[in-house]
Amino acid sequence: MREVKETFGQGSGHGAGTGAAPPPPAALAAKVRTLAPSMTRSMQRVAETVASDPAGCAALTVTGLAELTGTSEATVVRTARLLGYPGYRDLRLALAGLAAHQQSGRAPAITTDIAADDPIADVVAKLAYDEQQTLADTAAGLDTVQLGAAVTALAGARRTDVYGVGASGLVAQDLTQKLLRIGLMAHAHSDPHLAVTNAVQLRAGDVAIAITHSGSTGDVIEPLRVAFEHGATTVAITGRPDGAVTQYADHILTTSTARESELRPAAMSSRTSQLLVVDCLFVGVAQRTYETAAPALSASYEALAHRHRR
Repeated sequence: MREVKETFGQGSGHGAGTGAAPPPPAALAAKVRTLAPSMTRSMQRVAETVASDPAGCAALTVTGLAELTGTSEATVVRTARLLGYPGYRDLRLALAGLAAHQQSGRAPAITTDIAADDPIADVVAKLAYDEQQTLADTAAGLDTVQLGAAVTALAGARRTDVYGVGASGLVAQDLTQKLLRIGLMAHAHSDPHLAVTNAVQLRAGDVAIAITHSGSTGDVIEPLRVAFEHGATTVAITGRPDGAVTQYADHILTTSTARESELRPAAMSSRTSQLLVVDCLFVGVAQRTYETAAPALSASYEALAHRHRR
């Protein structure tokens, strides 16, 4: 039986210590939004402070930032490492880069909170900005090494099962429909019982993908666990890299944790970033299997066009 991995919060080793390069400055704010919920309160203060005032914090020593946030130097260093930087010096460099990025005017200050009496034009502008920011954050924080490994597994899979419920279930259907159109065998499962009974049939050479923004959806975690234990390659698409779902994931693709508001629930925000990851997976697989994918796509287009002509 395969060994279950520890979650991020328990020291799984994602980020610092894995040999991966520190995230670019543009990814810092996204990393803070994604990881803050799993941090201690003192680490949250450090992370939120550097994200809200990168220019000011870039000028501080580790002692100065510890005093500003009412924490310790050790807490500041631990926060820097959790965010993916080898040490505080690397975090300061990223903060300076982020400050320059914001001062260039490429990071406009705009509130995306939607009020009940907002004019529809403001609603459109706020939603459009929030969608753009969610996509940018997801792209900046997406681990392309993990993405490439997932693409390789999908391109060579005998069969792919995708699990998701609610809004994530719609994303699961979107991915399977894309894979089917390039001639790959794929199934989306939103019924937890059907998902588990199908997961039992998976083995080495198959792929199972769990889509859960919270990382804690039991109806998605259980079939992924079963697939994992039966030898399938497993992938988690989640907004929480420390979530329980990652214990059974060979590859973790992190989505942006967008802010939730009264009129825009998390399901709407998370779906945008999930769809971006799904599109990246699909295009990557189509590239790897181009000789068979291109004719399959043409055939599906022709079949649909013929149906509409009738």
